[in-house]
Amino acid sequence: MTFELFINFNGNCREAVEFYAKVFKSEHKTLMTYGEAPADPNHPLPDSDRDRIMYGDVKIGDKLVMFMDMPSAAPCVIGNNINPTINTADKNEIDRLFNELSEGGTVFMKPQKTFFSKYYAMLTDKFGITWHILSPEEQ
Repeated sequence: MTFELFINFNGNCREAVEFYAKVFKSEHKTLMTYGEAPADPNHPLPDSDRDRIMYGDVKIGDKLVMFMDMPSAAPCVIGNNINPTINTADKNEIDRLFNELSEGGTVFMKPQKTFFSKYYAMLTDKFGITWHILSPEEQ
């Protein structure tokens, strides 16, 4: 079994992929637009979707996270339908991730001790994605 995460956007996927690659000190291997995909005569591509991202990816930790812009005919609702969670014992890394991800976003909880984590933060980034960042309790 594997775990994968696909995050959908409404036209700002390229910016999001570049942002997350920077925050997580990673790179995106693939960034393909709908216009670069093979044409399908049964599903003609509107000109407005030609530059939207059909597929992008960023490695976060040991997981590959995938991203795409939804076609304009089927917009998605961005927000709390996805809650990526970063789990690390490194308090400095939690602070760094919190500071970078919260830039231009909304902070729900600054990094602090909770009953379920030695150090926990929750925020919504500038793209509307809500993140949980935490350090596990000692076992």
